[in-house]
Amino acid sequence: MQQHHAAFTVSTRRGLTDITDKVREALRDSGLKTGLCTIYIRHTSASLVIQENADPAVQRDLEAFLSRLVRDRDPLFTHTAEGDDDMPSHVKAAMTRTSEQVPFADGALRLGTWQGIYLWEHRTAPHRREIVVHLLGEE
Repeated sequence: MQQHHAAFTVSTRRGLTDITDKVREALRDSGLKTGLCTIYIRHTSASLVIQENADPAVQRDLEAFLSRLVRDRDPLFTHTAEGDDDMPSHVKAAMTRTSEQVPFADGALRLGTWQGIYLWEHRTAPHRREIVVHLLGEE
């Protein structure tokens, strides 16, 4: 078994940003053919999700649902050091995931036909988020 690490930065806006191609690039650069890819986000107010990549309405609906479930400016929250969306963003990240795993074979991610890997930005303001990719496999 061999390991390969890669990292990249993504400029975000609130909502889902497709990072599938960047993860595929990390896999190509590794030279590995079969194994497991772990994708990890190094932040506490954004998350990762594998979701449908065909209809953008899915992404909008997910954002609308989670924003209705956990509202900015909720008086329940006292952690507002970085604004009214500070604690709601942490709650959203805690409810979702900071990592995803995808198997790969023949040098390709084994995602389903309509699946993509997304960074989910929970903050209102744009950010730059760091993603780490760890690949474990064989050539």
